[in-house]
Amino acid sequence: MYRAPVLFRQLEPRTARTAAEVMKFALWPFAVMTVLNRVFIKAINGFVTDDYRPVYNASFEFLNGRPVYTANFDSVDPHYLYPPSGTLVIAPVAIIEYELSRWLFIALNAAAILLAWYLLLRLFKFGIGSVAAPALLLAMFASETVINTLVFTNVNGCLLLAELAFIHLLLRRRDLWAGAALGLSIAVKPTLAPLLLVAAVRGQWKVFITGIGVPVALTAAAWPLSKDPERFFTHVLPYLAQTRDYFNSSVGGNGAYYGLPHWLILLVQVVMAGVVAVSLWLLWRYYREDELFFVTTFSGVLLTASFLLPSLGQMYYSMMLFPFLMTVVLRNSVLRNWPAWLAIFGFMTYDKWLSDRWQSTGRALEYLRVTFGWGLLLIVVFCVLGDRYLAARREGRLEFGIDPAWMAKAPDSRDGVEEKPAPASAPDRDDPVAPVEEREPALK
Repeated sequence: MYRAPVLFRQLEPRTARTAAEVMKFALWPFAVMTVLNRVFIKAINGFVTDDYRPVYNASFEFLNGRPVYTANFDSVDPHYLYPPSGTLVIAPVAIIEYELSRWLFIALNAAAILLAWYLLLRLFKFGIGSVAAPALLLAMFASETVINTLVFTNVNGCLLLAELAFIHLLLRRRDLWAGAALGLSIAVKPTLAPLLLVAAVRGQWKVFITGIGVPVALTAAAWPLSKDPERFFTHVLPYLAQTRDYFNSSVGGNGAYYGLPHWLILLVQVVMAGVVAVSLWLLWRYYREDELFFVTTFSGVLLTASFLLPSLGQMYYSMMLFPFLMTVVLRNSVLRNWPAWLAIFGFMTYDKWLSDRWQSTGRALEYLRVTFGWGLLLIVVFCVLGDRYLAARREGRLEFGIDPAWMAKAPDSRDGVEEKPAPASAPDRDDPVAPVEEREPALK
């Protein structure tokens, strides 16, 4: 009797026991081919925006003892903005010729993103054999932030790996190593510097020894080797402190682009800063004992605010929010609602909203979706936490936390099995617990 080759044979019933297991096999080809396309086709093809050329040129000048900070900031081309410590770390890229160096840098960032993907799975107790593995891999490499990091050949993939290493080590109380991972990223690009506050509110002060010590030490090492290190502070920092009106999705950047009055921009920034402050306080007050949820959610809110409120925020910074977005698998997640994912669509999708037919509307949708996405996400967090707090205060249970009683039975990736939550209308009812073999298996 003829039997189909193994590769084409349908899964037998004893293997495909759940829809999740079937979906896992369906997702892997999409995920793998998407990764290959992004790395070997899109990234190698490149784009008119080239973040790597100024980095390579600056590294070449540094290795040859010539000035590095010579950019003309009147142009809108990518500029070299790394501090002297970052120049020292990244200078070896110019040892070889440009094209090969760029390809290797793409490979380095792709490898860093893949390793960060694995660490992200392990952080939330998923394995490679779970349906979450291909789903997360596909989602990451379909996002604007990963695609443009690779296409523009930026360092953000390495920063994401540093962030995941920091979170893992912080949760394991390996404070000096956590600070070293964070400090190395800050030495190159200060995107993750706000995460020092996470260590501070947890009382893990040793993180600051290496978190600040590493970039300071690298700056001290780079200073005598550089021709013009002082120009970073006199030439580059003043430029970074300005709010430019192009390629800038921060409130100030889009406000300047659309000609909003300064007082209105400042008002929006102050209001959103208040929203962030209240959210961070509620997280610290009621969730700091739930370490995984607290660290990932607190970090996500902090980083989102750092993209939206200061002088510069670019769409592909959103890569640093992947740990926050993964909290959706936790029972007390603030992201289990559709407005949160509408916000995430705004700053994660690779779709372009420019329209030939409705040019003005399409341009507004394209330019504002990131700003509105970050802002809406912060508002969602504020509203979810605020609603939980007000409900708990009204019911007199603040001393026990602000999560409603039904949430204790909600699905969570950290559980060995998934359990169906009790109805919200009857939180105190003693429902019979199904035998273990009758419960839905976890996505492990």
